[in-house]
Amino acid sequence: MAAAQPQSVQTRSANAPADVVVVGAGFSGLYLLHKLRGLGLSVKVFEQGGDVGGTWYWNRYPGARCDVESMQYSFSFDEELQQTWDWSERYAPQPEILRYAGHVAERYDLRRDITFNTRVESAVFDERKNSWTVTTSDGVSTNAQHVVLATGCLSNARSPDFKGLKDFKGKVYHTGSWPHEEVDFTGLRVGVIGTGSSAIQSIPLIADQADQLYVFQRTANFSVPARNAKLTDAERKGFRDNYAEIRRVAREEMKNGIFQPVPDSGALDDSEAIRSEKYEARWTSGGLTFMGVYNNLGLDLAANDTAAGFIRDKIADIVKDPETARLLQPNSHPVGTKRICVDTDYYTTFNRPNVKLVDIKTHPIEEVLPHAVRTGGKDYEVDALVLATGFDAMTGSVAKIEIRGRNGQTLNDKWAEGPRTYLGLMSAGFPNLFIITGPGSPSVLSNMLVSIEQHVDWITDCVSAMRKRGVETIEATRAAEDKWVDHVNEVAAATLYPQANSWYMGANIPGKPRIFMPYIGGVGVYRKICDEVAAKGYEGFEMGVGEEQREKASA
Repeated sequence: MAAAQPQSVQTRSANAPADVVVVGAGFSGLYLLHKLRGLGLSVKVFEQGGDVGGTWYWNRYPGARCDVESMQYSFSFDEELQQTWDWSERYAPQPEILRYAGHVAERYDLRRDITFNTRVESAVFDERKNSWTVTTSDGVSTNAQHVVLATGCLSNARSPDFKGLKDFKGKVYHTGSWPHEEVDFTGLRVGVIGTGSSAIQSIPLIADQADQLYVFQRTANFSVPARNAKLTDAERKGFRDNYAEIRRVAREEMKNGIFQPVPDSGALDDSEAIRSEKYEARWTSGGLTFMGVYNNLGLDLAANDTAAGFIRDKIADIVKDPETARLLQPNSHPVGTKRICVDTDYYTTFNRPNVKLVDIKTHPIEEVLPHAVRTGGKDYEVDALVLATGFDAMTGSVAKIEIRGRNGQTLNDKWAEGPRTYLGLMSAGFPNLFIITGPGSPSVLSNMLVSIEQHVDWITDCVSAMRKRGVETIEATRAAEDKWVDHVNEVAAATLYPQANSWYMGANIPGKPRIFMPYIGGVGVYRKICDEVAAKGYEGFEMGVGEEQREKASA
């Protein structure tokens, strides 16, 4: 099922108008293109990468995997597709996920409407014509009635500004923009900066190759074992035979869009012995369902402490050096308030003689020298650096585009104090500009494929309704947006999540406003809200016609 190569010649002229311009050819852009074609609309997709796949095109670092099980991290809109694609492992590796994206593009002949290796630089709304002018990195402009930002939540890699980094003589890699060719660390002294998800996945594999590995950690993160394994035919069949119900439950009843057992009690309802037994069972089975043992781990700090304490005890049992174990035990945030990581042999890697943990919270990195990293007055000599420093999440990719709405206002100016949207789908003052899994929607707190499908279905239904009504624009009202932002903040404040300096809050980006960006109310609740809004004639949105259409009507 090898993916076809991207076409070098596009089928339409570069400046021909389109009904819809889509920014990004990850999973959301692919499904959106497929759905919009079904409405008979002309669509142009612009993709910065050289092929489809979005975050899975860029994130090729060693050990890269999704933390949602493969059989659920997949499209559900095509029954034949979900019945015939064979996932090889419980958690598929990045190359396989990328092949899946390529297979989807080939299956529906999507590449012919995608322009690759092309960035969208700006999108400007014309209030008279009620259309957007989208200008790309090749200097070509395209007019479209609608623009949809399918830019992804974790697609703008953040590079740190360490003193001297530009003068480092060895190779520098970022986990979010990894080379397409194989990287071999054999015989090298390697420094990994960061201990988030990409570091936790890559460190065990880098340690297998490197002569010496230094892990520079500022903040310890909670991680649970993945227990990854090859999928059996029986396991695949179990999903396929029950996909209809599995997908329904994930969409309608689960907070995170992942089909799993639903807890009916809190952590403090059980005795310590029973509680430990339940945690042990989830630790043994592996995966994100660890946080689903009880129903109040994200709400009650005392309950959360029982889960956090269990993981800290596990770290102490696994890591032989007491000081290293202590540093690896998170103590700055409740478990789960930063996205819990899923790993294979992460903690045991620190028992290797060639791996050393360096605490840069107590002794921050002072500078990067031509052949070393200096921290705490000590130089750690390295031949290569791996920057596992994360992303400017949820808003970073949008912020790179100059987006101008009514009265010339830029979206960056409007969002200067934090992103403001209605339902995470639109922002007042920017007509016909849709955002897929944007801030104010469940987004990164969910199985992204479930949220992507829901958003794409809602957007295409909305565009179809507009055409049937004969209107040119749809726009969120300020009042609806303000009410939704207040609701998102209110729901988040009732949980433990704002207690962590997480990328959910934008805390990993210097100067970025601290605001909890995703909607924590749950996928099922959110879906009902969106469906009700549509059923009430798109309540909270205004639909209208442009000046040109009004002039024609009056004439």
